[in-house]
Amino acid sequence: MSYVLVLYYSRHGATAEMARQIARGIEQGGMEARLRTVPDVSPVCVAVADSVPTEGAPYVTEEDLRHCAGLALGSPTRFGNMAASLKHFIDNTTPLWMSGALIGKPAAVFSSTASLHGGQETTLLSMMLPLLHHGMLICGLPYSETDLITTASGGTPYGPTHVAGANSDKPLTEEERRLCRAQGERLARIAAKLAV
Repeated sequence: MSYVLVLYYSRHGATAEMARQIARGIEQGGMEARLRTVPDVSPVCVAVADSVPTEGAPYVTEEDLRHCAGLALGSPTRFGNMAASLKHFIDNTTPLWMSGALIGKPAAVFSSTASLHGGQETTLLSMMLPLLHHGMLICGLPYSETDLITTASGGTPYGPTHVAGANSDKPLTEEERRLCRAQGERLARIAAKLAV
């Protein structure tokens, strides 16, 4: 059975919870969801992390990405951009780019921020750029998801978002959860059609 990779970085848990909701949507869409994360990087040198995280999803491998039928990529925002730990992994996917392993596969992006205007959309756009270089097909959230119109928290047509609050302690709202699941289900259905 082919799978959709849900690859994320999460510092305080909000992006991890979004990843779990997206994975639920993927499974509702009829595909296996494979949750993976990336280790922290050091500001001085590349961190040497244990090969297995102490909690949460396992670390991603190049093979996880190479063999996926689709990808959901998530990160908290860092000044309107994806977190360095996720970018570090993406920056090292040149062998996949050279082989064309991801060409034609669907991808979606998701993010969380401390504030409503904390760079959600620019973070999503920044995550799309390397995926487009890989030849992936970006699938966002259409406005047929009516939560996009009514939400007072997170959610964009570029992908699901969450407003975690200044202390990163706000749980996902029901609208945010539904949008995450809708994104996962949409991604799974598109991946299944393209894999045929």
